[in-house]
Amino acid sequence: MPQSDNRAVLKLLASAAFLFCSSSVAHAASDLSLPAYNWAKDAALQNNPGLDDDPLSAFIVGSEIDVWARIRKGFGIPDLVDNQLVNNHTTWYAARPDYIGRTTKRASLYLYHVVEELEKRGMPTELALLPFIESAFNPQAYSSAKAAGMWQFIPSTGLDYNLKQNMFKDERRGVIASTDAALNYLEKLYGMFGDWQLALAAYNWGEGSVQRALRKAEAAGTGTDYASLSIYMPAETRNYVPKLQAVKNIIATPDAYNITLLRVDNQPYFVSVAKTRDIDVKLAAQLAELPIDEFKALNPQFNRPVITGGANTEILLPQNNAEKFKANLATWTHALSSWTAHKVTNARERIETIAARFNTTPQVIREVNHIPPKMALKAGSTILVPRDPDSKQKDITSAVADSAVLTMIPERAEGRKISHTVKNGDTLLSLAKRHKVSVAQIREWNSLRSDKLVAGTRLELYGAARATAKASDKSKLAIKKVAATQDNRGKVSLASAKVSSR
Repeated sequence: MPQSDNRAVLKLLASAAFLFCSSSVAHAASDLSLPAYNWAKDAALQNNPGLDDDPLSAFIVGSEIDVWARIRKGFGIPDLVDNQLVNNHTTWYAARPDYIGRTTKRASLYLYHVVEELEKRGMPTELALLPFIESAFNPQAYSSAKAAGMWQFIPSTGLDYNLKQNMFKDERRGVIASTDAALNYLEKLYGMFGDWQLALAAYNWGEGSVQRALRKAEAAGTGTDYASLSIYMPAETRNYVPKLQAVKNIIATPDAYNITLLRVDNQPYFVSVAKTRDIDVKLAAQLAELPIDEFKALNPQFNRPVITGGANTEILLPQNNAEKFKANLATWTHALSSWTAHKVTNARERIETIAARFNTTPQVIREVNHIPPKMALKAGSTILVPRDPDSKQKDITSAVADSAVLTMIPERAEGRKISHTVKNGDTLLSLAKRHKVSVAQIREWNSLRSDKLVAGTRLELYGAARATAKASDKSKLAIKKVAATQDNRGKVSLASAKVSSR
């Protein structure tokens, strides 16, 4: 028998012996259909070439410890040393084990994927800790600067990196899409500056700001590293890398800070499942037999209660739940989606009218479309409305989803439309006071971009109806008459006056 055949037989026998001795482990693993994690085997074989012919090599490398160890192994950014800000932030985090616990629990859903992507690109693995600083690994995080998601992309930068943002979906929150965009952006920044600390500063502050700081430092003849440039940085950026360094210190040696890290297994938490039809978020979670909160944690990019279908639509589910989802979906005989899109074509189409047309309530329309009280819809807006279960309405097309906008204006005051020609001396404030409305309402009703009014311009206002005003005048007159009668006769009580005034 050739030597290669002997080697194959030995491998097979050794593997069988190992499985026989570990039957309980093998039994548990038999339910999994996950791919082999070749990164571990490859890394081990590179360091130990002799293992290539060892029949037990697959089991040796398969015992790789958790993701935290994998992150430590790939640290590659020079440490900030002798830095008081690092010391301050390390102390702050170390004093809050509950905060560390909550954040690492959220991170446990995403860390394996992030580390995988970093290793594929040959990037330092401490970058996997960056969402710790950005969002505390909360994919629903939203900042005052309108930054969204785990990696905190502002709208414009998100668009630069192909993160779709529409009424139905915001990929700045999507786990896979936002991670890919963030690593692309960080790679670009590192290519610009050749320094990971400056790349991180630019991620927080903007590449233009870092470039200007570099020019200032060069003109002053001072250093151009992160620590030297910090004098030009705003406080947030000056603390940004020190915060990451502080988290890195704790992850590197948690015992030194009396921190116990939640174990994160070195295997995928989720898999991707293609979805080509519209489906309600609640139903998708139900078919996957997954709690709705966990479903949303894995699929935070969906803004509405329906996931619009399409060739590129996918949902993330834990492996076992993905199999349940496919099996349950195959036997589901009812409608998948209970919502469809409706475009408002008339500025006078009120939410109450729309609700009545689709057999629902104004409250449902407002809640599902995130329309606050006392706000109305502008013509051209697209909203979700209940889908008729007995009709054969088509799914929401990708064209509709991509072009959908929802624009709101303050509700018009009850009453008739008033046309007003602007006179010299008129201001928005004076008109608002005169007609008992707000400046914002006048601007919205007339699409004004400036507070400056030009004499002769015609404005539309919606003040109190004349009938209402006349009714009020009559009420006041009735009160006066009752009071006069009371004075003359002394027989009319205050209660009667109140009744008459209604």
